[in-house]
Amino acid sequence: MTKISIREAVSEDAELLLEFIRALAEYEHLEDQVEATAEGLRRTIFADKRAEALIAEYEGQAAGFALFFHNYSTFKGKPGIYLEDLFVKPGLRGKGIGGALLRNLAGLAARRGCGRLEWACLDWNTPSIAFYRSIGAVPLSDWTTYRVTEEKLAGLGKLTSG
Repeated sequence: MTKISIREAVSEDAELLLEFIRALAEYEHLEDQVEATAEGLRRTIFADKRAEALIAEYEGQAAGFALFFHNYSTFKGKPGIYLEDLFVKPGLRGKGIGGALLRNLAGLAARRGCGRLEWACLDWNTPSIAFYRSIGAVPLSDWTTYRVTEEKLAGLGKLTSG
């Protein structure tokens, strides 16, 4: 019997997802930036279907999650999957749970005809970087990520109205 199982998250998992998000934010020293609520997750993930999530269980206990959504590669002419967050509870790391989540997500991407699976990792997160390299992932050092935050979106949007 396998100790690790992966399943699709359902609406009833919103509180669990929020718990994982808060634990991830704590690990990344970003606790003060978490604005998510369980109700917001229920609406945006499960009702509006803006993202999807997988839940990992280890010996029947919730152990981690992967939250992802589709993007699109114009050069490949195919959809891709962007992995927004991957998290495994600290006490359960090193048991293959993160790898199981990534393998499951890679299989999903392949079944959906995706051209790639991508994610970002904080530069200081050397354990995760080592793990990602060990599975064959390569960093895209020639790309820089840019972001416009919620506070700036409306103002930027006004520049396009005519």
